[in-house]
Amino acid sequence: MHVFVTGASGWVGRGLVPELIAAGHKVTGLARSDAAAESLRAMGAEARPGSLDDLDDLRDAAAGSDGVVHLAFKHDLFFAGDSAGATDADRGAVEAFGEALAGTGKPFVMASGMLGVLGLPSGVVATERDGLAPDAGSTGPVSGAGGRMANARRALALAEHGIRSSIVRLPPATHGRGDNGFTATAIGFARQKGAAAYVGEGGNRWPAVHRDDAARLFRLAVESAPAGSVLHAVDDEGVPIRTVAEVLAARLAVPAVSVSPEEAGDYVGWLGDLWAVDGPASAQITRDLLGWRPAGPGLIADLQQGHYFT
Repeated sequence: MHVFVTGASGWVGRGLVPELIAAGHKVTGLARSDAAAESLRAMGAEARPGSLDDLDDLRDAAAGSDGVVHLAFKHDLFFAGDSAGATDADRGAVEAFGEALAGTGKPFVMASGMLGVLGLPSGVVATERDGLAPDAGSTGPVSGAGGRMANARRALALAEHGIRSSIVRLPPATHGRGDNGFTATAIGFARQKGAAAYVGEGGNRWPAVHRDDAARLFRLAVESAPAGSVLHAVDDEGVPIRTVAEVLAARLAVPAVSVSPEEAGDYVGWLGDLWAVDGPASAQITRDLLGWRPAGPGLIADLQQGHYFT
């Protein structure tokens, strides 16, 4: 297959591109910069200059491919407070891909999230069947998450237009060597503050997956996920945040401290509202559907390898 990938030079993309190429697929990645293009070519992919704002170019790229994986998202806008701008750009890309792929039966796989945005009570284990209601993500700890959830539902609805669409929900702790996401951010705040914090007793849980296992799931999805599939890239169903904080504390030689919800932002910055979320998630349906079996280390084992702290 010839697969067009947005976000191909990003964190998950840097795992997916080699995964697809090793499986015999040709990859073209969307490149927003010369550095991104160079990175893609170094991985053996072709680079197509452009951005999520170039809708005609996205349509053309999708029409010339055998399938699309949409990983890109304007996280910088989203976490800077412009969630509307980020989700509007994402919606435009989804609609452009839908127009290009309609009636072809080709795959369209989109990345989405899960923590605290599926509309479930705290502590309930999320499954692939959750978060599909029209109001899912409209309230909760992640401001603006409702728009991104709506875009995921738009992607699933493309199955009604002759597209083999699916979404892959990623946990916040999508970890591994080279990570610059939530896990690395928490470490940076702990180093800066001189303390690794957890909220209350720290029993709230985050799901997690190694980046390479997530990449393998995206490859399986583009190859064979049935139309309308919701997939969970989850290995660790729920890692207690206190356990994470204690590993960080030991590695950084700082104390692990309990803080109130109101104090969390002082210790973990913009992660504050998420740091207390209890959002475990299962991937049993995904495993049964596609035969996906995570092989990488779990979050705690990965942290204990030490690469996050060098």
